This record gives sequence, structure tokens and C-alpha cells, in this order.
Amino acid sequence: MGRLEGKYALITGGTSGIGLETARQFLEEGAKVAITGRSEEKLQEAKKALGDVVIFHIDAGDIPQQERLAAALQERWPRLDILYINAGDVTHKPLDSWDEQVYDALMNTNLKGPFFLIKALLPLFSSSSSVIVCGSVSARIGFPQSSVYAASKAAILSLARTLSAELHPRGIRVNGLSPGPTETPALNKVGAGADEDKLREEIRALVPIGRLGTPYELAKAAVFLASDESSFIVGTELQVDGGVGNL
Repeated sequence: MGRLEGKYALITGGTSGIGLETARQFLEEGAKVAITGRSEEKLQEAKKALGDVVIFHIDAGDIPQQERLAAALQERWPRLDILYINAGDVTHKPLDSWDEQVYDALMNTNLKGPFFLIKALLPLFSSSSSVIVCGSVSARIGFPQSSVYAASKAAILSLARTLSAELHPRGIRVNGLSPGPTETPALNKVGAGADEDKLREEIRALVPIGRLGTPYELAKAAVFLASDESSFIVGTELQVDGGVGNL
């Protein structure tokens, strides 16, 4: 019997990298899984790779779409046991390169959309549900060009604590899962337009153990936080970062 047998799980940003691998691991552990993505093509590729998974073409930063997603899940499923907020905008820029439009797009995806998705899903959460928000070790360090991204991740990790305090009487626990530098397609988008090779080398050099993480390692951590094995973990942050945030 799988560690997530009989549970219903939604993963935002589930078409590649950590989200896709987590969907695979959730399925292997017995969960019924739905994923979201902004690209219909990538959603279809993910469905082909994963098999029995529900897909939703959703922009994580669009608030009305979060409400429609919640309504669609309510029609399909009796409850929601696991929500993994994984969709994210990883834009890194020097301070003088930011404009309001790019700032708002990142914050909508990384903070505002997740907040209103959790709100919209409240009627569907079971009385022993786990919400996992994707933080980042960037919230703990001063990495150049990460100003807005790091601020968004610090904010959502704070949200994990405050919403846990508010929602634990309803059986909903919220925790943060903070990756360090991880080998995913999203890493290729960091610093787009900058000297990407130089930036990637700087990121790799941050990791005390000398390598990047893998989606598999992050997915296994997500399985733990989603499962009943972590039922005494509430309002905290699990760092899976190769030591970046502490060493």
C-alpha cells in the first residue's frame, strides 16, 4: 500500500522539473493526481508521460482562473487532501532592469495566485489535508539579481506559518518546501538575457556539497510532507538545498 493511497492531490506547475517528478511519485504512492500548466502542449506531454492524471490548462497568476480551477475540482473530486503549490516565476534581473509589469507578473504567480487558490479550495480540503508551498533557499541568502524572486519566496514561506495558525483547527496544515539550486528546465530561465553560463556557475558554486539537487530528491521530500508521516509538522519549512541556507 502506497504512502498516499486514496488521497487526492493537486500540483500546480506539474508539466516539468520538480512538479512533473512529484506528480510521478504521488501516483506511485497511490494518490489520484491533477496537475496544472500554462502550456497545453506541455500538459498533453505530461499526461502522456504520467498516464492516469487529470490536467488543467491554468495560469497560476490569474486569479479568476484559480476560482475556476477550484470549481472544476469540486465537480470532479469529493475532497482535496494534498495541494502542492509548485508553479513559479524564476525571473532574476539586476535592480535597474525591473519594470512594474515584470514585477507584477512574478508576484502574481509566486504569491497572489497561490493565496487565492488556497482560499478558493477551502471548501474542498479534507479535515486532514496537507498544503505544501514551494519556497526557495533564495529567501535566506543574498544572491545577486534575485531581489523580487527571493522576496516572493520569503512571503509565501511566511504565508505557510500564518495560514497554518489560522487553518490547523480545520485539519489543514501548511508547510514550506524550499529547494536549493536544482537541475530543472526552470534553471535555464534564471537570468534570461544575462550571462547565463556565468550565472549558472555562480549558482552551482553556492552549494556546499558541490552539486545541484535533482527533481527526484525534491519529489521525495514532497511525498513526505504530503503523507501522514508528517502529520506533526505544521507551519514550518523543509530545506532541501545541499546546505546552501545553513552552511
